[in-house]
Amino acid sequence: MGWDDGAGEHFLWEEVIDPHPITASSQTLLSKALTKLTAQPTKGCIVVLRGHSVIGIVTQQNLLAAISQRQNWEKLRLAKIILQPATTILQADLSTPATVLEIFDQQPISELPVVDEQNKLVGVISHQRLLQATNHSEPAISMRRQHQRAQLFAEITLKIRQSLQLKDILQTTVEEVQNLLNADRVLIYQVLPDGTGKATSEAVKEAYPAVLGMAFPEEVFPTDYQQRYAKGRILSIKDVHAPDAGIAECLLEFIEQWNIQSKLIVPIVYPLTPEQSQTKPSDGHELWGLLIAHQCESPRQWTDFELELMQQLAAQISIALSQGQMLEYLEERVKLRTAELTETNRALQQEIQERKQIEMALRQSEEQMRLITNNLPVLIAYVDAQQRYGFNNQAYNYWLGQDPVTLHGKAIQSVTAPEYYEKIQPHIEAALQGEQVTYESEIIFKDERSHSVSVSYIPHVELGSRGKAKINGFFALTTDISDRKAIERMKDEFIAVVSHELRTPLTSLHGSLKLIATGRLGHLSYEGQQMLAVADESTDRLVRLVNNVLDLQRIESGDVTMDHGVCNAADLVEQAAEAMQTMAKQHRIEIQTQLQPLSIWADPDYIVQTLTNLIGNAIKFSAPNKKITLSLQPLESQPADLSPEQPLPAAIFCVQDHGQGIPTDKLSSIFERFYQVDSSDSRKKGGTGLGLTICRKIIEQHGGTIWAESQIGKGSKFYFTIPLSAN
Repeated sequence: MGWDDGAGEHFLWEEVIDPHPITASSQTLLSKALTKLTAQPTKGCIVVLRGHSVIGIVTQQNLLAAISQRQNWEKLRLAKIILQPATTILQADLSTPATVLEIFDQQPISELPVVDEQNKLVGVISHQRLLQATNHSEPAISMRRQHQRAQLFAEITLKIRQSLQLKDILQTTVEEVQNLLNADRVLIYQVLPDGTGKATSEAVKEAYPAVLGMAFPEEVFPTDYQQRYAKGRILSIKDVHAPDAGIAECLLEFIEQWNIQSKLIVPIVYPLTPEQSQTKPSDGHELWGLLIAHQCESPRQWTDFELELMQQLAAQISIALSQGQMLEYLEERVKLRTAELTETNRALQQEIQERKQIEMALRQSEEQMRLITNNLPVLIAYVDAQQRYGFNNQAYNYWLGQDPVTLHGKAIQSVTAPEYYEKIQPHIEAALQGEQVTYESEIIFKDERSHSVSVSYIPHVELGSRGKAKINGFFALTTDISDRKAIERMKDEFIAVVSHELRTPLTSLHGSLKLIATGRLGHLSYEGQQMLAVADESTDRLVRLVNNVLDLQRIESGDVTMDHGVCNAADLVEQAAEAMQTMAKQHRIEIQTQLQPLSIWADPDYIVQTLTNLIGNAIKFSAPNKKITLSLQPLESQPADLSPEQPLPAAIFCVQDHGQGIPTDKLSSIFERFYQVDSSDSRKKGGTGLGLTICRKIIEQHGGTIWAESQIGKGSKFYFTIPLSAN
């Protein structure tokens, strides 16, 4: 396009307008925007669009300034730094260079977007290029054209060599060639070993049909044609319908379906290896395929520059095929990165003063944090990887009589009693391996009284440059829980006293109700019998609750001495099943067993109690006419993830029902005191909420583990493990 500048000279605006500027949306991250500018060093700015409308521009200086001034610039988006509103010029208003230069003089800008009547971007005018164009002659303009085309070719070559994937290389080539030549279609046709071919990469305008992925028979590109192209033949046809085009009628009919008016074809060849040369008679080159450009709108005269460009790009593809990989970077990119880093370093130098201020603020923040930690009623310390104290708050002085200044730099072992260090050493080593540790212990305070404490070790993890975690030490938090422990002891004592006081009158009351129910003391009316049944059921539940509370309290307090011995595990399962047969028949439930003879080291009475509790639950929560399966087998025959905490060898017991199931998120809570998945349903079935808790305590006393698996609507499986006997 050209306009008269009023002095009889025809000015070519196409020489100063970049029709393909870098564009991005306002939500593009600064890191991606900087990558775009770095990849195209000839571009002076990024035009920010909302839809197709121009809303602002961002220069390289804007990006570098934002990066140097903000610490979290990686998350920053272009909307925060664009020059808004953008200064633009309508394409229709481009008259003379003087009028545009006047806009540059009036506005502090170096790039001027050109838009059409719908505010759609047409291109960008560079102030520098406009000045150069107005001060040079036509020969200089021609030289600039050649230089620009050379730069474009260099960019295409760079993009090809930056990719190590052949598919990406081929697609980049066709897209860039179509963009540079403004061709209607550019494709790469690969010749297959059987003589057929297919289009492996394509860039085509929307108005024309695509041929990507289509297979073509051998007749389209016969063997004699392949041999000619392998020797370097190039075909440039201005008009496929012209008599001198030399295209056969059958082939002309074939290409008309793709709207082809003109075409330019160059071969893609690569050298043969010595071994291939011995088996393939040729001049040492093999034809891989063709790089083809089509003009579909009208005939086109292909220029020498376009022909040379296609040949050079075909040569680049040949290099990719023969070498198997491309250069990762070109020297130009290295120089560009060097210049970019130099500029970044220069910007960073300006931040030195700000960094000093930040360091001062950090010191003030550290002092404030120290003030806070010194006034917390918690022992707070930092221990490095060599188990030396790096920090202790004043609570160490208040509680233990140890001066934090004196403790600094000393090893834990040197300031701790040997017997206490022996207890906490495994926890320290676990924390230095990256595990978060919490445990309870007893510490003698400076008042010479023993206090119960809860100690937590939180590892100090630092990620290295390669993403590898490094443990620098750990933070130690110690809380005095003596009051809580005292309350728990009072609670346990209260439960024990109340339970003991309730057991005798409840037993007497229960017996009296049973006697009245026999009718020996007289007969009751129908309403009286119903009330008596309710009272008897409630009393029975209270008796079970008191007994369960007493059993649990005795186990937790250590008053129960379990008589371990060698037991036949299968016999214990049979005993429990026999004991629950009456209840099972009442609920119309069938009990099945799948047992292997195993000897375990356990107290048989408590194992039977555990089994009867689990079987009783399975019966209560199963529908009539269902089956309950009791199984017993060695743990090593089971999947390893069933019980990762149980050391081998051990026996694994399983009680499986086909009841309503337990929600997955509640499986870890059902073994807690008084926890019931559905409290209303449990009351109907006579549950106290302590049966599974007692089971867990019994199994833990045996050195085993207990857990459950369940599916809603399909039933549940309760597992527990008991160590096998040594004999």
